Amino acid sequence: MSKRLLPYSETGYFSKLICDYLSQEKELRSFYGRFPKLENFKSQLEQKRHSFPVASRQLLVRQIMQQYGKTPISKATLGNIDLLKHENTFTVTTGHQLNLFTGPLYFLYKIISVLNLTDQLNATYPDQHFVPIYWMATEDHDFAEINYFNFKGKKIEWSHDASGAVGDLPTDGLDVVYQILKEHFGTHRDAQTLLTFFSEAYLHHDHLADATRHLANTLFQSYGLVILDGNNTELKRLFAPIVEKELTEQLGHRKITETTARLLENGYDEQVHPREINLFYLKEGLRERLIEKEGVFYVDGTSLSFTREKLLDELHTHPERFSPNALLRPVYQEIILPNIGYVGGGGELAYWFQLKDYFEAISVPFPILLLRNSAVLVPNKISEKLETLKVSVEDCFMSQHELRSNFTRQHSEIDIDFTPQRKHLRQQFADLYGIAEQTDASFVGAVAAQEKKQLNGLDHLEKRLLKAQKRKLSKQLDRLGALQDALFPAQSLQERNMNFSEFYLTHGERLIPKLKEGLDPLDLRFTIISLD
Repeated sequence: MSKRLLPYSETGYFSKLICDYLSQEKELRSFYGRFPKLENFKSQLEQKRHSFPVASRQLLVRQIMQQYGKTPISKATLGNIDLLKHENTFTVTTGHQLNLFTGPLYFLYKIISVLNLTDQLNATYPDQHFVPIYWMATEDHDFAEINYFNFKGKKIEWSHDASGAVGDLPTDGLDVVYQILKEHFGTHRDAQTLLTFFSEAYLHHDHLADATRHLANTLFQSYGLVILDGNNTELKRLFAPIVEKELTEQLGHRKITETTARLLENGYDEQVHPREINLFYLKEGLRERLIEKEGVFYVDGTSLSFTREKLLDELHTHPERFSPNALLRPVYQEIILPNIGYVGGGGELAYWFQLKDYFEAISVPFPILLLRNSAVLVPNKISEKLETLKVSVEDCFMSQHELRSNFTRQHSEIDIDFTPQRKHLRQQFADLYGIAEQTDASFVGAVAAQEKKQLNGLDHLEKRLLKAQKRKLSKQLDRLGALQDALFPAQSLQERNMNFSEFYLTHGERLIPKLKEGLDPLDLRFTIISLD
């Protein structure tokens, strides 16, 4: 295995907001706390230590152990759970939806980023302990986002009538998916391992949250990963004071709106629109927005309604029925965890930037935000074919049109670049402008029109010549297009389209250790990993 690194700004796949954050542009500095550098975590953990109650640690450990239930817990994970009781233990967290069979490849990158960061922190600060957390997004309700994964260009989909929080969904129908996978995966050893992963997770657990916990635990338990489900009555009781403020003062809406306005003024987009109440009402089969109208609280799309007093009584009696949206979920996380860092994708960090002022208003430390690792995995066969064509993986980040045109220009026997001719033409017209200005000023417009016509003519000729050369190189260009499609399916990042199973079939149990070795969370560049 070898790797190369590419600045995110040169990939063409990351927003101005994220690239400016990684460059520490001054316009963004007021929207986050400490930048993700090893030396900054010391101040972060001291701030968190003084704000996180010991009693919350004991409660957290009890609930985690209850959630694992009969799930086998490795010695490394059990040790990390036990460490959470102590005041010198802190967490680094990532969150992800309950995508079928992990969903896109970047699920692995998120967790590996957290694992590697905690390893580095444990080595740098040996008097403290750092525990990796995977927060399962069990309360999400968009089933269409999580009920499938792609395998070799085909959509493997779970059909199910779904409503409410996805973590509570029964795993009915996943036996059908298992039979489909048996046909696609094959019969060799690594294929059988993948099928075992799937069956033990989804066919031996009754609900999606339990199945997802089992699968993530199977993949990462040897590294001490701790898995947490925030859909928990006792943990939400700790969050209840924030929920009450949201219902009675709408503090979240006010503060987040102010911060969002400043982001917009600085030329950045709004990632999530703040609501007057950033909460859902959650019951079996139901997760809908809470809306206030003239002092009455309604559950959107239902006949349920509450007076303020009755809703607050509901909160104190059943805190589990109040579910934070994307903007309040980070607050909930930081209240129940001794957390010092959050690892997320570009879209996630974008909404965290909307929250800084709100965190200050409720006196909760704002964590260090780290962009998860992003990577493209390049199989050896593709590397060899690209080398034969004298094309680099870095070249493949271009659009396919640009890649094909550049390749044609580089490999054409004829020079297709008419830049010298344009330069010569412009010089000739510069002389004509001088003559026109000396004789008749009205002649200048005619000269300009003729210049534009002739330059357009050169452009047209260049395009025709390029097209003709593309026809001559069509076989090489077709091979190049197929290679780029293999690395960037649908002209997007591999990690957003492909599932880990495609690579596991080739690399087996070596895959995750290879990725862990190749990814460095604090090297803020895109990683190109060549797999042997």
